[in-house]
Amino acid sequence: MPPPFLYDLTTVDFNKTLIDVEGIRAIIPQRYEMEMLSSIVHEDEGILIGMKELTDQEFWVRGHIPGRPLMPGVLMIECAAQLCAFYTMRKHPEMGFIGFARCNDVIFRGTVIPPGRLYMISKMMEITRRRAVGKCQGIYNGTLVFEATITGMSI
Repeated sequence: MPPPFLYDLTTVDFNKTLIDVEGIRAIIPQRYEMEMLSSIVHEDEGILIGMKELTDQEFWVRGHIPGRPLMPGVLMIECAAQLCAFYTMRKHPEMGFIGFARCNDVIFRGTVIPPGRLYMISKMMEITRRRAVGKCQGIYNGTLVFEATITGMSI
């Protein structure tokens, strides 16, 4: 049985954009194929919900898996890592760039098949002067598809 969502999604307006892709680009440097956040749709104390708009033109669709594209798990985790980095770099600019350092307690529970929207919830558990730790979940079509604890380091 999957765990409950990290945040009560019934309180979130998924059609509302708090921060668009340009606002995200102003904080984190990932571009082109590695841009994994399309928007931020909700923010609460220590919680951020981001979205990745998936099309059938994603760079991995052609080869993973031909005829039945499945979003690679490592890219799902990268989406969540960028969400954690965005939160940390925005709230604590003195930390500079936050790079992906560790991923723990990863469980994949479902598939992500484009087109569609992958939502990530990040609940920041710890932020010190050198690192940030977030508990993350990915939701696709209302279903929990992954969970992980992600650590970023100031570099």
